[in-house]
Amino acid sequence: MNKQLQHYWELAIDKIVLFAPRLIGAALILWIGFKIIAKIVQFVEGILKRMNISDTMRPFLLSILSVILKVAIIFTVVSVLGADLSGLVAIVAAVSFAIGMSLQGSLGNFASGILILFLKPYQVSDWIQIDDKFGKVEEIGIFSTVVSTPGNKTLIIPNSKITDDVVTNYSKRGVVRLELLVSMPYAEDFPRVKQIIEKAIAPVDKILKDPQPEIGINNFDSHNIEIVVRPYVAPDDFWEVTFEAHRRIKNAFSENQIKMAYSEGVELGTIGR
Repeated sequence: MNKQLQHYWELAIDKIVLFAPRLIGAALILWIGFKIIAKIVQFVEGILKRMNISDTMRPFLLSILSVILKVAIIFTVVSVLGADLSGLVAIVAAVSFAIGMSLQGSLGNFASGILILFLKPYQVSDWIQIDDKFGKVEEIGIFSTVVSTPGNKTLIIPNSKITDDVVTNYSKRGVVRLELLVSMPYAEDFPRVKQIIEKAIAPVDKILKDPQPEIGINNFDSHNIEIVVRPYVAPDDFWEVTFEAHRRIKNAFSENQIKMAYSEGVELGTIGR
């Protein structure tokens, strides 16, 4: 019995002597490697700040870099301990493939989010329109963009839809041109109607004086002439000025007895206040 215990003891000592240098080396690699990774991440963070990478994107990129470097250190440690990496690599590859297949849509949104954060087609607080969705950007995430509409609705738009569609940024140049359509009867004089409209919208203080509002004939309809009124406003005043300008133009037409063709097209009638 004593001989058997002595045999196991000697075997344990041999294994310890054999693996002790590897264990010590692996521990040193792990400790020094993580210290170096922290310095690298700190250095890259400074570079990203100088590149004006957004606060949303910067932590994400740094975490990705940190994970990749730490995985590389762990693989190195496992290799130093003498383990066979081929099986581990195969398992990691299979798991990554399965995850990638199950998250195709999310990965598309993720890639689009990176493009948006780098290219910056819009920023937080910008007024944008995507397809028929119009609103103010509240948050730009990795997978989606949060937009608040003038009706106080919150839209969560997948980033892949944004990069695949046309995005209209109303805040890029700091001003927005409204497109207000007004009907005028054929019998009416356009110079007179134009003067009425100019006088009606002049008191709206949120309409910019420079550039000046544009008023012109846009189209000839079967019953009326379509006039387009294009005042310029700040993006945040888009809807307020739209409603106020329409109200004032309607009142001005009523006061000046401008007649309209009703939808039946059989008679002209006055416009009420």
